[in-house]
Amino acid sequence: MMKVLFFVLFLIPLFNYWWLFFICLLSFSLYFLSLPVFLFFSHISYGFGMDLLSYSMIFLSLWIIFLVIMASSNIKFSLNYFKEFLLVNSFLLFFLILTFSSLNLFYFYLFFESSMIPVLLLIFGWGYQPERLLSGFYLLFYTLSASLPMLLCIFYIFFVCGTLIFSLIVLDLNFVIYLCMILAFLVKMPMIFFHFWLPKAHVESPVSGSMILAGVLLKLGGYGLFRVFIFIWDYAVMFNWVWLVLSLYGSVLISIMCLFQVDIKSLIAYSSVSHMGLVICGIMTCTVYGFCGSLALMIGHGLCSSGLFVLANIIYNNSYSRSLFINSGLIVYMPSMSMFWFFFSVNNMASPMSVNLLGELLLINSIIGWGWVCFLFIFISSFFSCCYSIYLYSITQHGSLYSGFLVGNSGFLCDYLLLIYHLFPLNVLFLKIDIFILWV
Repeated sequence: MMKVLFFVLFLIPLFNYWWLFFICLLSFSLYFLSLPVFLFFSHISYGFGMDLLSYSMIFLSLWIIFLVIMASSNIKFSLNYFKEFLLVNSFLLFFLILTFSSLNLFYFYLFFESSMIPVLLLIFGWGYQPERLLSGFYLLFYTLSASLPMLLCIFYIFFVCGTLIFSLIVLDLNFVIYLCMILAFLVKMPMIFFHFWLPKAHVESPVSGSMILAGVLLKLGGYGLFRVFIFIWDYAVMFNWVWLVLSLYGSVLISIMCLFQVDIKSLIAYSSVSHMGLVICGIMTCTVYGFCGSLALMIGHGLCSSGLFVLANIIYNNSYSRSLFINSGLIVYMPSMSMFWFFFSVNNMASPMSVNLLGELLLINSIIGWGWVCFLFIFISSFFSCCYSIYLYSITQHGSLYSGFLVGNSGFLCDYLLLIYHLFPLNVLFLKIDIFILWV
């Protein structure tokens, strides 16, 4: 853990040199990729450890932050407080690594909430419109109001058990403790009826904030559920059906709502809510297939949704609008970019060969195994997922081109590299299925 701390401190003198900072972050990501990974917790230091689940989430965080720095080069060229931007991203990465490697429940809660501060600074400092203040407050208060009962519950667990190490907690549960321990994570994912903060935060945040929110921060909720189920397992099996039924219903409802969106970022944000509904269902089944599918879909959705937000930002930089009515016929304006729109759209509907397909196959298996009636909801949700992905692609790429477009280039080299770095792991990880199977 001291390596991570010194790495973040070492990056601070490099804030004057954007590309040197970028190369150091990439080097650390590749170094992290070479570390040995175990199926059990291997200690990094006291109170911190890493197993295959933690390793997957930490590497996803490193990769997304690396891509965020790459996507935000215009902050450097426009001199829009780029040193402060690098500082905020460095601390966000630091908090995420500490969150995903915590063995202690209080440490996990502390860093889980601390990761909100850099995201709020990104939205407030580099957002587009004055409404970013309202969206930031939505994000803050939804998260804090759900996590305060969890903090009180953590104090109670320490008073009763004398320890907060995940694997050592043994206590008599009741419904209040069960609800307090999982509600913060359900709001974070987010679950239907608690999701209102997410579209607002996505629409008002810069491309860096959208990438981090979709790529990593939604996965904090799933990771937290995996960890607290270690000691609330017996009680979870009794009451998980409530969240499973609610999330199935919400996944169908949000999929239909996606077809009514006229804002590109809003459509992608609502599709994230629909996918996270399936993840919640998979975790709540408490089966091996459900857990493995949830991890696979979280990683696949993190890369795919982040790539879609990058594409939306490329369009916004050309048309200065996110409206689907204005951004049409782009296959004429930027034909090479249209290929990436197609790739990410079909990956978003879980086509072969993507990690999303692996995750959805495992999740569908686990949910139908839990109850065959769920097949109808899964069928409708998958059908509308296909519909809104095709809708997003067809309405942006086909039709008549807006006459107000300035004739320019069809994308920079940095944009294409950024999209390839999203697309490559999204489709190649499909060949390494044991990463998602062996950790349970």
